[in-house]
Amino acid sequence: MAKYNTEQRKKLLDYLISNADSCLSASQIAEALKNEDISVSAVYRNLSDLEKSGRIRKLSKSGSRESFYQYIDTDRCKDRLHLSCVECGKLFHLDNCISKKLLEEVSESDGFAINKSQSVLYGVCKNCKKSDEV
Repeated sequence: MAKYNTEQRKKLLDYLISNADSCLSASQIAEALKNEDISVSAVYRNLSDLEKSGRIRKLSKSGSRESFYQYIDTDRCKDRLHLSCVECGKLFHLDNCISKKLLEEVSESDGFAINKSQSVLYGVCKNCKKSDEV
């Protein structure tokens, strides 16, 4: 039985890694993996374990009760601030120079140390902004 769970987790991780720039709900993940013999309960259980181990981040989106997940156990995601578009749901990495400056400003002005790997700034990306103007 443990081998089956290990294979489920591997398939789930492979999917999350290949979609690391996306925030996906558990139902979206389960739907994408339905042909891989992974139950919805296994998806939720594994997501919970992966979140506890710091390999994925759990996010909430404005106007939604559903939780979303993003794979962050990569060099380009660790210690990076992220931007999340509330329109299309795409996640962007904030430039390191801008991140550093923002973090230093907050630290100097308020003495507050922001946890970069857990921080997401929400707004509207330039592509969605353009489509609103049309």
